[in-house]
Amino acid sequence: MIQITITPNNIHMTGHACRKGSDGIDRACAAVSALTCNLINSLRDLASDRICAETVSGMEVIEWSDLSDAGKLLVDSWFLGMADIADEYNCITFT
Repeated sequence: MIQITITPNNIHMTGHACRKGSDGIDRACAAVSALTCNLINSLRDLASDRICAETVSGMEVIEWSDLSDAGKLLVDSWFLGMADIADEYNCITFT
C-alpha cells in the first residue's frame, strides 16, 4: 500500500503498490512513480518553482515554501492522477 500525505508545503509518500500483473510488472507503482517524477520535473522546469525533492525506493518527499499558481495547478493535476490510480488499483491511501 502507498501512503500519501499532502500538506500546504509538501507531499510525502511511502510504501509500494505491490500489485504485480501476471507478467511481473507492477503497473500501479510504475504509474505513481512516473506521475511523481513528472511532477518534480514540471515544478522545476515549467513553473520554475524552487522545490526540494528526495526520492528513494519506497519513499518520496517533495517540499516547497511558496508555489506559483502554475505549481499549484501542477500539484492539483498530479493529485487527480493519483486519485484515479487509487480508484483503479485500490493501492493508495491519502492522509
